Amino acid sequence: MKVRYLADPQRFPRMTTKELRETFLVENLFQAGKLEMLYSDTERAVVAGVVPTVEPLELQGGKELASDFFAQRREAGVINIGAPGAVTVDGESFVMAKLDCLYIGRGAKQIQLSSSDPKNPAEFYLLSYPAHRSYPTKLIHKAEANQVALGALKTSNERIIYQYIRPGIAESCQLVMGLTILADGSVWNTFPPHTHARRTEIYLYFDVGADDRVFHIMGSPAETRHLVMQNKEAVLSPSWSIHAGAGSSNYSFIWGMGGENQEFDDMDHVKVDEIR
Repeated sequence: MKVRYLADPQRFPRMTTKELRETFLVENLFQAGKLEMLYSDTERAVVAGVVPTVEPLELQGGKELASDFFAQRREAGVINIGAPGAVTVDGESFVMAKLDCLYIGRGAKQIQLSSSDPKNPAEFYLLSYPAHRSYPTKLIHKAEANQVALGALKTSNERIIYQYIRPGIAESCQLVMGLTILADGSVWNTFPPHTHARRTEIYLYFDVGADDRVFHIMGSPAETRHLVMQNKEAVLSPSWSIHAGAGSSNYSFIWGMGGENQEFDDMDHVKVDEIR
């Protein structure tokens, strides 16, 4: 497991492009036959990409988590962005098509991920935070998510938000998770932007064309920088940072939050004329 320490607002403005990418960008998450995992000191989040082929891949505890098994003191959300597969939690198998989501509660001892077809594998994206209480493991199909339509084609930000792990859909301790799909002709996400000092947010951009890129904007509103991101890359966004972006074409992204509360609308909105 890789370990990442994020920069504070004072160091951030002085960082080079290379330093920004090394600190906030998570690359190469999805490798055939491998489980790639990163631990961040911010909210103790774990980000993982899991691509099972011939054999199932199992989540493990370890020194970084100081646990006997992965979910001993944490919860997780898993969204499949690849071909069909399954996640087996303590012997119960949950079959997942593309864009299905599984919430895994604290205390699950054995978590294995597999693909229906090793030659066309599932691609599981996992986000995990510490949890102080347990909630039932639950599968949420895309059609069962709470859907919110926002934006307009006129402003290049027509999109649908799919809320999977949130109160009323799948109960959790602190994890809130879902995804956003931009309509054809729309490229902007989360703009005008916001911060939420009470929790951090992590994005995974996917369904980005091979020749397309997303320009992810981050930093304090008065001191922004950008990361040029490609398909299946994640970005760690601390609580003091805005998180918005524009692409060379439409795309999708998974968002996940952990921190002080689970109120989706708990945002500190930033006026456009305040952004620098």
